[in-house]
Amino acid sequence: MGGCRVLGQAWGGWRRGLGIRATPTAAGFGTKARHQLQRRGASKPSDPPGDQCFPGLLRPGTFSREELVDVLRAAVVDRKGPLVTLNKPQGLPVTGKPGELTLLSVLPELSQSLGLGEQELQVVRASGKEASGLVLLSSCPQTASRLQKFFAHSQRARRPTATYCAVTDGIPVTSEGKIQAALKLEHIDGVNLVVPVQSPSRKDIMEGVKRTLSHFRVVATGSGCALVQLQPLTVFPNQLQAHMALQLCPVLGDHTYSARVGTVLGQRFLLPVESTKPQRQVLDEALLGRLCLTASQAARLPLHLHLHCLRLPGTRPRDPPTELLAPLPSYFSRTLQCLGLHYQ
Repeated sequence: MGGCRVLGQAWGGWRRGLGIRATPTAAGFGTKARHQLQRRGASKPSDPPGDQCFPGLLRPGTFSREELVDVLRAAVVDRKGPLVTLNKPQGLPVTGKPGELTLLSVLPELSQSLGLGEQELQVVRASGKEASGLVLLSSCPQTASRLQKFFAHSQRARRPTATYCAVTDGIPVTSEGKIQAALKLEHIDGVNLVVPVQSPSRKDIMEGVKRTLSHFRVVATGSGCALVQLQPLTVFPNQLQAHMALQLCPVLGDHTYSARVGTVLGQRFLLPVESTKPQRQVLDEALLGRLCLTASQAARLPLHLHLHCLRLPGTRPRDPPTELLAPLPSYFSRTLQCLGLHYQ
């Protein structure tokens, strides 16, 4: 357990190695996350091969197990002590069915590739399959347990630890606020979908309905789209995609929940969930032109949702939290450039 005893050194090294500064602010959107989105001095490529139309995109089924290990090794943001941070490509599932190629399924080979020997990595925190961004791994069970307790305690206290960046089709009415919705999972036509529940009863809560909460902040707007920072304060599958659809501003590349937003004479409204099936996101001609995409290319547009920042506990109990950052994928940065979305 040699890696476990350097836990403090690991977090201290992250602050030095990644230019991370301790921040005394507990819950707000920090300015550091807003001005550190672009890559800084990366010396090795982190974008996996795959789709030429969307650089940096990893297409499932187009790579072997060995190639996936190589991609993940190149996606390592930093290593300190028992902790390893990856910048996960979009579309790569963390877990899956037996026999499926997932992050979890190749952790033994990745551990060997990183020279960890018998100290196999385990997942501490990760972005979902359709999202890109940070994955925190640990080769020390004690370190992983301490971090997971920190994340669980922060969630109970409604203190955000994860900040996502998203591009939305549409601009939220207010520049900052919170989204609250009761959600449940329903198996519809062979697919598990998130469904909102109006005024849930106690019985609904007992049967799996969950009250969910996210904070959002609009960072930039242009071409009818917005660059938004999202902080989930609860954990539920596809929570952020469902929340933004309820705001009539679905995430760009959301080919599941964007179909719930209809438009008539330029006015958006929510369609009934029971009569709306998932379908490829439909973008208007003006937006397609700005993105330099055809309709068929837009049908393959990846979800523009990126886990950009994770807050970790300080090195010592009284130290302020530190932040881990993951640069945006190339296709995400290209979209920002096409839409003229920049920070003020």
